[in-house]
Amino acid sequence: MASSEAKATETKTAAKGQAQAVAPKLKWDTSNMSSVYANVCNVNSTQEEMVFLFGVNEAWDAEMGELKIQLTNRVVMSPYAAKRLSLILNNVVEGYESRFGELKIEQKPAVK
Repeated sequence: MASSEAKATETKTAAKGQAQAVAPKLKWDTSNMSSVYANVCNVNSTQEEMVFLFGVNEAWDAEMGELKIQLTNRVVMSPYAAKRLSLILNNVVEGYESRFGELKIEQKPAVK
């Protein structure tokens, strides 16, 4: 009898392990989603959160003495969510570059 109980326990444990391995099905609810365009992003952080500021730079003349950036959206997330976002963005950019070529980013000196 102990043997049949052990097999039943093993079967339940195996079934539980298989259930944990299956990812839940995601359903994306886009009913309240809106879209915005941003060509500027800045990030600040504290120990508890990361704050992403998105906006639009409409001044294309680099010779201007001052640039006004219209900030339109702020996204606040935990450092863990920001790290996951970083990994996803890196994968998407690598895929983009493999299809369309390397994106060359010009490094400008920081504005003081």
